Amino acid sequence: MSDINNTNGEAHLLTKAEKYELLNSKHEAAELGGGERRIESQHKRGKLTARERLTLLLDDGSFEETGKFVEHRAIDFGLDKEVYLGDGVVTGYGTINGRLVYVYSQDFTVFGGSLSETHAEKICKVMDMAMKNGAPVIGLNDSGGARIQEGVVSLGGYADIFYRNTRASGVIPQISAIMGPCAGGAVYSPAITDFIFMVENTSYMFVTGPNVVKTVTQEDVTAEELGGASTHSTKSGVTHFASANEVECINNIKQLLSYIPQNCEEDAPVYEYADDNEVRAKLNSIIPDNPNQPYDMKEVIEHLVDADSFFEVHKNYAENIIVGFARIGGRSIGIIGNQPASLAGVLDNDASTKGARFVRFCDSFNVPLLVLEDVPGFLPGTDQEWNGIITNGAKLLYAFSEATVPRITVITRKAYGGAYDVMNSKHIGADLNYAWPMAEIAVMGAKGAAEIIFRKEIAAADDKEAKLQEKVDEYTAKFANPYRAARRGYIDEVIVPEDTRKKLIRAFKMLENKVDTLPKKKHGNIPL
Repeated sequence: MSDINNTNGEAHLLTKAEKYELLNSKHEAAELGGGERRIESQHKRGKLTARERLTLLLDDGSFEETGKFVEHRAIDFGLDKEVYLGDGVVTGYGTINGRLVYVYSQDFTVFGGSLSETHAEKICKVMDMAMKNGAPVIGLNDSGGARIQEGVVSLGGYADIFYRNTRASGVIPQISAIMGPCAGGAVYSPAITDFIFMVENTSYMFVTGPNVVKTVTQEDVTAEELGGASTHSTKSGVTHFASANEVECINNIKQLLSYIPQNCEEDAPVYEYADDNEVRAKLNSIIPDNPNQPYDMKEVIEHLVDADSFFEVHKNYAENIIVGFARIGGRSIGIIGNQPASLAGVLDNDASTKGARFVRFCDSFNVPLLVLEDVPGFLPGTDQEWNGIITNGAKLLYAFSEATVPRITVITRKAYGGAYDVMNSKHIGADLNYAWPMAEIAVMGAKGAAEIIFRKEIAAADDKEAKLQEKVDEYTAKFANPYRAARRGYIDEVIVPEDTRKKLIRAFKMLENKVDTLPKKKHGNIPL
């Protein structure tokens, strides 16, 4: 409709009342998206609409929409006869718990949420505003991909978004929620963002879909098996969070935001915290007497951090390392911990890249790091070597070495070999390193070391087993303790486990104004 009405063939200008009526009708049309029938179809799939998702995500009444009346410009293949206000994406800004965020939510009821030239322009405008104003950007993805009727301009739209994702990386937090299909080139925008959320059974991500896979490789696989939330949260590690439904997914996004700052120039929110007796006696009994017996590092975390504050990231992927956010004394920290309950806590390819990615995020956004170390080394074997344990392990080493945020390590038990160096040792810039009395800091385990060092003596002994055990005990007594490292200053203090929380609160408080800078350079060359 325009400002001129045609009645009985006669044109007349709209009255003021008619102009208000026209505006209201446009609002109604834009908010209806692809229409009631398609909205109903969306609900039958167990999915919310683009606007319903934003209503759940943002504080009540805080959403301000931009580009509501945008229309596509294409005329080929009948598109000139099918026009929807907003063009398949709802964009704007609002607040979450009173803090500014920028959002875009793709509308599957309009051309399957497909990305057109104008659809992409709306997303780019929101991202530009987020960069200028220093606030997170959250994308709710639900799209069939590029709008093929528009050809290369839709592909160009994707590239415009990718470019902004890259420029914004490390400047503002970027969060992607996959609420439906995300296929082909569309997957690369979420892949560049900081965190990806997926919904079980209703969302999927892949570069090539099941039909193409079947044609090329003869594999029969469903969309869920190929790129569903379960697959990407356990096998590929593409997604950081898999949620049972969209409401849980949105609540998890809100929780994540509570731990991180608005941008790289700010600090994370500090929450009120009442000082209490910080002694945690339970920590004294968690480590087993048998050094080869596993325990759950999450139990250690539970007794170190503020009550119910641990928010795990990548929970079901590379479970031999734990990463996540928590609070100590009301302050946000990032935690990286070896997990003795899974693969004895060794570092492998997946654990190394998982840890490195998390360390780099925390360093980008001024979140201090706590490392809980119990690592017997890197996982040996042809599978690990042939799949790049050297370069993958180096990613974690590089990430810690590059980090300038406050960094504290607590060695709870084993710290062997090169893994001791990699896990935020004093030698690569850690600020404070503590060890518990049962810590073992050595080049390798006592048995392996004894077999090498005392090989000849063991071979010449009448009772080889007894001699080996004698030498294992000798090596253990001499090297498998924290005191040789403490003597050198590699460990700042050997502490009783129950005092660890108290020490950490004071240490992070002391380090809150830490200033450290990297050598002047364009950027480093991390071993990708």
